[in-house]
Amino acid sequence: MLGFFALVWILICLLFLFIKLQRPKNFPPGPQPVPILGNLFQLNITNPLKDFERFAERYGNVYSLYIGGRPAVVLTGLKAVKEALVNKAADFSGRPRDMLFNHITEGKGIVFLDYGPLWKEHRRFSLMTLRNFGLGKQSMEDRILGEIEHLVARLEKSIGGFMNPDTLFHEAASNIIYLVLFGIRYEYGDETLKQYVTSFVESTKIANGPWGMIYDTLPILRGLPLPFRKALQHFETVKNINENMVNKHKPTRVPGEPKNFVDCYLDEMDKKGNDETSFSEEQLVRSIMDLHAAGTDTTSNTLRTAFLYLMTHPDIQERCQQEIDEVLEGKAQASFEDRHNMPYTQAVIHESQRVAKTVPLSVPHCTTNDTELMGFSIPKDTLVFPNLASVLNEEGQWKFPHEFNPANFLNEQGQFEKPEAFLPFSVGPRMCLGEGLARMELFLILVTLLRRFQFFWPEDAGEPDFTPIFGITVTPKPYRMGIRRR
Repeated sequence: MLGFFALVWILICLLFLFIKLQRPKNFPPGPQPVPILGNLFQLNITNPLKDFERFAERYGNVYSLYIGGRPAVVLTGLKAVKEALVNKAADFSGRPRDMLFNHITEGKGIVFLDYGPLWKEHRRFSLMTLRNFGLGKQSMEDRILGEIEHLVARLEKSIGGFMNPDTLFHEAASNIIYLVLFGIRYEYGDETLKQYVTSFVESTKIANGPWGMIYDTLPILRGLPLPFRKALQHFETVKNINENMVNKHKPTRVPGEPKNFVDCYLDEMDKKGNDETSFSEEQLVRSIMDLHAAGTDTTSNTLRTAFLYLMTHPDIQERCQQEIDEVLEGKAQASFEDRHNMPYTQAVIHESQRVAKTVPLSVPHCTTNDTELMGFSIPKDTLVFPNLASVLNEEGQWKFPHEFNPANFLNEQGQFEKPEAFLPFSVGPRMCLGEGLARMELFLILVTLLRRFQFFWPEDAGEPDFTPIFGITVTPKPYRMGIRRR
């Protein structure tokens, strides 16, 4: 009997070798997939970006892959990304279903909510509320500068020595967004904050790593106790922490007198009462999680990338410090407005964002209708990957596309200029909610720390490894940071 089943399995496998998946009519070209697995074995699933470059060179800037039996389109370069996400935004702003990230979030919150009236209502409410609580205003600047003092105090303890910044910047960015969401902050090393950061990082690492791809490709394996189950557990931990924070916060609020995002959301729920509404405590918890992610991961990973390059390019660090000293002479602290007088420092920050490629494939999109793109027909519900990494190092868009060089953001007169291909936060209706906060955080944190400290690469650390760790957000490999007081 066992031999019979083995024979049947061999015959099925042979059959699959001879069956070809047929692309829809006029669909973008791409490598030939195999049934069930699609193009899984043609990708380096720990980091497929090089494979994406190779496919684009062969098939063009709009090509297709199969994630299991599901067709997907990859957009390469500025022209293709803008054509889809800006010019045809309504057709390309959906979110895919039946993927690990969608199952983890249950399609709720803001980032993974279906494109439509409910998403527009929640995104509009979130952006308006963030603006009301200081996004782009003095009050937000004060919150960030207040948290930077705690960050400085932590770095002071490592003067003359070395520290691993892996979680430090994440905890600082978390506290800044917590001040906006709840009006609270945690001490660095606090167990709740540590558990939140660890669980969030681990769930995203799994979801966008090899096991996430296997989950999306082979649904038959989803019931097995494989590592992707840990992503669901980690996410449940994060959700429970936020639920507890909301429940603890409720008794402190004064209805009608909001002091933070959660107060505003609860007031909105009170206003709508029992009417049919998408505003609910469950949706509030998911929105908090999305805003926390948007306000921390990109910022912390960009800062880690920035200091990695500043330590290994001491001439660039020194030039930044000279400019900072000149502009801030006599001032107690930096202001976001000072960026207008710091073209070189601005260029270094933006170059760090470009090189970091923090969200290389954006968050996956899908088509909401049958549509066309650059001569190809793309059916409704097709998975779409905007390859933002390809835009951030596209030949012809940058002076030095493949090296760390602030000149990419400076004109011939040495003034700061932002090229059109600078899309680290994506573009179109689904672009990152946390862009405004991230821009302010990056400037104030980097300027303040460079004004007070010198950062250097440890002599015993060997050659720096700039190869990033791939995930839904890209992170630098762990490193130690040497710190001296200036």
